[in-house]
Amino acid sequence: MSGRKDFLSQQAPENYVAGLGRGATGFTTRSDLGPAREGPSEDQIKEALAKRAAQLGAPTPSAYGAVEKKEEEDDDERFQDPENEVGLFATGAYDRDDDEADRIYQDIDERMDRRRKIRREAREKQERDEYEAKNPKIQQQFADLKRSLGSITDEQWQNIPEVGDLTGKNRRTKQNSKQRFYAVPDSVIAGARNSTEFDTSVTDGAQPNGSSSDNVDGTMTNFADIGAARDKVLQVNLDKAAMGSADANSGSASTIDPKGYLTSLAKTDLRSRDYDIGDVKRVESLLQSVIKTNSRHPPGYIALARLHELAGKPVKARDVMSQCCSLNPHSEDAWLENIRLNEGHNAKVIAAAAVKENPQSTRLWTRATELETDPQSKKRVLRRALDLLPKSVVLWKQLVQLSQDESEARLLLSKACSEIPASIELHLALARIVETVDEARKVLNTCRRANPKNAEVWIAATRLEEQVGSKNTSNIMKRGVQSLANENAMLKREEWIEQAEKCEEEGAILTGQSIIRETLSYGLDEDDDRKKLFMEDAQASISRGRYEIARAIYAYILRIWPTSKSGWEASANLEKVHGKREDLWNVLEKAVEAVPQADDLWIQYANEKYQSGDVDGARIVLGKAFNQSPSENIYLEAINLEAKNGQIDQARELLQQARQEAGTDRVWIKSVAFARTHPEANESNNSIALDLVNQALQLYPSNWKLWAQKGQIYTSLSLLPQAREAYTTGTRANPKSVTLWLLLSQLEEMQAGSVVKARSVLDRAKAQNPKNERLWLESVRLERRAGNMTAAKNLMARALQPSECHKSGILWSERIWYLEPRTQRKPLSLEAVKVVESDPTLFVTVARVFWAERKLEKAVTWFEKAILLDSDNGDTWAWYWRFLQMHGSEEKRGDVLEKLRLAEPRHGEAWAGVRKGVGREGWGVENVLEEVVKGLE
Repeated sequence: MSGRKDFLSQQAPENYVAGLGRGATGFTTRSDLGPAREGPSEDQIKEALAKRAAQLGAPTPSAYGAVEKKEEEDDDERFQDPENEVGLFATGAYDRDDDEADRIYQDIDERMDRRRKIRREAREKQERDEYEAKNPKIQQQFADLKRSLGSITDEQWQNIPEVGDLTGKNRRTKQNSKQRFYAVPDSVIAGARNSTEFDTSVTDGAQPNGSSSDNVDGTMTNFADIGAARDKVLQVNLDKAAMGSADANSGSASTIDPKGYLTSLAKTDLRSRDYDIGDVKRVESLLQSVIKTNSRHPPGYIALARLHELAGKPVKARDVMSQCCSLNPHSEDAWLENIRLNEGHNAKVIAAAAVKENPQSTRLWTRATELETDPQSKKRVLRRALDLLPKSVVLWKQLVQLSQDESEARLLLSKACSEIPASIELHLALARIVETVDEARKVLNTCRRANPKNAEVWIAATRLEEQVGSKNTSNIMKRGVQSLANENAMLKREEWIEQAEKCEEEGAILTGQSIIRETLSYGLDEDDDRKKLFMEDAQASISRGRYEIARAIYAYILRIWPTSKSGWEASANLEKVHGKREDLWNVLEKAVEAVPQADDLWIQYANEKYQSGDVDGARIVLGKAFNQSPSENIYLEAINLEAKNGQIDQARELLQQARQEAGTDRVWIKSVAFARTHPEANESNNSIALDLVNQALQLYPSNWKLWAQKGQIYTSLSLLPQAREAYTTGTRANPKSVTLWLLLSQLEEMQAGSVVKARSVLDRAKAQNPKNERLWLESVRLERRAGNMTAAKNLMARALQPSECHKSGILWSERIWYLEPRTQRKPLSLEAVKVVESDPTLFVTVARVFWAERKLEKAVTWFEKAILLDSDNGDTWAWYWRFLQMHGSEEKRGDVLEKLRLAEPRHGEAWAGVRKGVGREGWGVENVLEEVVKGLE
């Protein structure tokens, strides 16, 4: 019998519906379908469609019949992390060569950035200025129009029509508003009724000052008192705002630092304020909720304990912290807070339990040590701590500090160094207290071997050699720099300079000098502007008061560039200001030997000798200078020296010799000036001077100073036509000489009394020298002296145009002080400072404005700004001195006078006129200052 079932007994095919093939429409039940099954998945549909497409030779469609587009290949390299490379260099090791290469590339990038910085900043400034010039602010565009409003009369103001909206809607609104009626209070009506009554009776409530009783019952309001009270409230608010940092610690700040909250609570005086009990309970409920939510959160317990302490419940606070310690036995903060809340024996018991639970906690051992009262107990606790924490530097330092015997401290430090060989601090402490220098060297060598990349060890070794008086400091530091360079552990130049300055501060001068000598050029190439960079480093050290390091930097500069004139001058200036006179002489002696052709150094050397009273020494210096470089500067300095000492004949002979051997225009100018002030016997001073100036003009016909001297000689002889001819000829020979034009204009105005001719001279001068502030200033002053203020203001407006002298400080000063009313001085000063930015004459004018307003501190600030900007301007010193004579202390005046002697100003409108006057060649700065102050307006 076959095992196959007959047809009717076989299982129906999948998804078979009876009668469906012949079109029968029956129905199916759940029993016919069986359990529910999922349809084909999306992957199965795609697979079937792909199989069918392969048979037909068509592209692969998607699950919904559309042809699937090929996705673009992703560029995996786009998002690759350069610090986490994969691929070719994934297995490469990062060794010392890679580190050195990275460091070299970083140094190159930093160097290139420094070289580009100046050009980049200049370009950015130029672009910014161009943008501001092309896009001026509205305020700047209408500044001249706003200033012109000051000249409008009251009648013109009244004739200006009111600006308004004449639309129908607004007109109707205004009309309606005018027709509104308001109810007037009865008190106003009663007051109006009583205002015309007269009462001759005397009441008991009359005031002593004659006021009525209404002032007492409050019907009259004192607005002055209200304003004063408002000012007081404003001042209190400002004080509170200024003390915001103090309020932050007291808890009134609006922002809270979560990390420093507990620390701020510890610093708060908990019982210094009164607190609302309701607030305390609300906070307590919140904190209770915090610790119930997370019982393993020690800060919540600490906050709750401090809240109880604030509320005056210390027992409850201790209970809270005890619970916290039992639940969080490994929390240092919890144990420390618990110890703080307890006292005496209880605190010690808690500390013992704390270190038992946390034997590796340095803070807990330190706190346990602080609880002990006698040194022996402290030592015992620290020794137990060090048995568990032998690598703790803090614990070793505390134990050493408790040692009263130096030998005991030495033993402890030796033990500590053996336990912690990487601790530089312990090794240095041991090196300081060992008995012999050799032992100290051994300690430092041991520390150096354990810390080959630390520069502090080498600095300490160099300082040790300096302390014992050894001359090996340079070699030690040189070896140290080489070792650090081999280990790629060299500090930056700026860090080395900081270390050197620190050594100077602590008295290790030789060590600081050795550091500078060995490390100043580190990281710099030959093509870098090293000299300029070194000079800036020296100036920075001087500004910080580290003069020995500055001397070391200058010595390094002069060792590389021994013939650098600027280097010798900077070094001499350092010794002059911050050194001794003997050191200055030594520097200048070396300077003239290194640069014998530098006349300035010879002259400075001779001046220093002369100022110290050594006239013979100054002559010797100038004699050596003649042998090295017989130039006009040396001749002129020798002539000045002899003239100052009354050796007129010797000075005259030197001048004659100078005219023969070095007959420059300066020598001839000096000869003419000397002849005017020191005439020969039986000879007129002007006749000899006139003869000399004529000889000089034959040699130098275009020298404007010679023409000016000739005109001045004729003016002193009252020969005005000859003086005018000299000035006129000089302006033809040198039309660019502004001084000659000014002298000719002043001659026409002062001597001849012709303002018209003076004005014409200045107009011709401005045509030859456009955009010259001195000529514009003289034109304005000419009109002002003639009483023509309108013309003076018009000239000033033309002068301050952007096409002329818009940024001239002296023109703005003249306008502020002489051409505008007093009320306009301050706003004009502000505008001038914005336009000019930095000018000493303008700063002095601003200081005078504040001086006139009795704002003395601001005046001092602006005077000092002007001096810092240009200390060679004597007029600034004169105005400041006059101010100090009225408002300064004796100490301040002495300090300013000392600075004046160091500055030795030579320029300034009034200063130069007094200093170069006839017969004043030998005057010192004090005499010139006194004379200039007398002539100030």
